[in-house]
Amino acid sequence: MRAHPASAADPSQEPSGRYRRPATEAILLVGGKGTRLRPLTVHTPKPMIPAAGVPFLTHQLARARAAGVEHVVMATSYLAEVFEPHFGDGSALGLHLEYVTETEPLGTGGALRNVAHRLRSAPDEPVLVFNGDILTGLDIPALVATHRSSGADVSLHLTRVEDPRAFGLVPTDPDGRVTAFLEKPQTPEQIVTDQVNAGAYVFTRSVLDAIPAGRPVSVERETFPGLLAEGAHLQGMVDSTYWLDLGTPQAFVRGSADLVLGTAPSPAVPGRRGERLVLAGARVAEDAKLSGGTCVGAGAVIGPGARIEGSTILAGAVVEADAVVRDSLVGQGAHVGPRCVLQGAVIGDGAVVGADNEFLHGARVWCEARIPAAAVRFSPDE
Repeated sequence: MRAHPASAADPSQEPSGRYRRPATEAILLVGGKGTRLRPLTVHTPKPMIPAAGVPFLTHQLARARAAGVEHVVMATSYLAEVFEPHFGDGSALGLHLEYVTETEPLGTGGALRNVAHRLRSAPDEPVLVFNGDILTGLDIPALVATHRSSGADVSLHLTRVEDPRAFGLVPTDPDGRVTAFLEKPQTPEQIVTDQVNAGAYVFTRSVLDAIPAGRPVSVERETFPGLLAEGAHLQGMVDSTYWLDLGTPQAFVRGSADLVLGTAPSPAVPGRRGERLVLAGARVAEDAKLSGGTCVGAGAVIGPGARIEGSTILAGAVVEADAVVRDSLVGQGAHVGPRCVLQGAVIGDGAVVGADNEFLHGARVWCEARIPAAAVRFSPDE
């Protein structure tokens, strides 16, 4: 099961000892239901929700291509029929894309095993694996180089977090070799490291092929601890550049804004980075104010006097006059009435919110809902 590093005579090895050949294949895990993101995911799988003007998955694919990846296999499940009509064979992105759909939930490890037969890599070659809901500035070539030079079976992107209590911990030795996988710490004494699994890996192909087939498998709870117990080499590479788990609506909106602002890297943002991104066909009133990485989708309308800060307004949505929208997402074709205030809110696709309503602090309006105008007006600055 072990990977075997190339010999010192390998011409791809630089004097520094780091192997610079890219991994040319990747698997993208895009099958999750995105339950925490509802109502955003009622009609759209979470990797296809627009972030900074394009489906979030586009950013991941573009970054993989920039790192030398040529062939990507998508492990799909929930709303699987959405992906291929949008991306096709991947040629528009300079990639060759394939799609494999699991008919029953198989977990992260089971999904990897389910698509492994579509890979072309030799048993000792590296294969990148990405989770479909992580926005990151990871140095992908550096992770591949670490994998090659260390001779690891699996290499993991690790990031440091200020409060690791919500994460499983991944301690390493002074050489970066993983020593344990620890459950979420319950007491201060259990916090032995601030390093956590950041959701991107390099697997030696033979390790993927050895995952049990035909049943649910979790790489986090079964594959990785099992490999460690067998004496396999799992290497950690700490890269604490930009990293955000887009598992909640608030995080997704933040990630989109960071892409527009340029805080989060992506070659796929369709326009210049800055305070605002307005896509073709959108109409924004001259005195409306857009800031904080706000993105306005194609065909959307922003009325006079509206203030939109750090928010995502999807295609065809309408935000009427003098509305205030902060750190919120307004779904496709939704309608926000005049003088409404949204703060950290989500308005589902096709929903209609009448005038003078206020939705704050994680409030969610379901798709196609109809909210009548509020009986009492209020000041949006109260």
